[in-house]
Amino acid sequence: MAYYVYMLASGKHGTLYLGVTNDLVRRVYEHRSHAVPGFTSRYDVGALVWFEIHDDAIAAITREKQLKKWRREWKVRLIEAENPDWIDLYPEIAR
Repeated sequence: MAYYVYMLASGKHGTLYLGVTNDLVRRVYEHRSHAVPGFTSRYDVGALVWFEIHDDAIAAITREKQLKKWRREWKVRLIEAENPDWIDLYPEIAR
């Protein structure tokens, strides 16, 4: 089973949210539709701007915890290394 570490943004250089899931399409949809009240619905964070895939839950959770300790500028560089225009990746993965 695949596990995903992902970042959502409210827009280019906007508010960031970092999470982990085993179903990226479902989880991003939940954020986008504000299905659960919380940070992403309060700050309208819903554009999937970065993600990576892991083979097991422990590796994904470890990576998420590592990234949560990173400075914002490091996270921005990570996003822009793969997605320099901050394009919303959700439409591509939700097909």
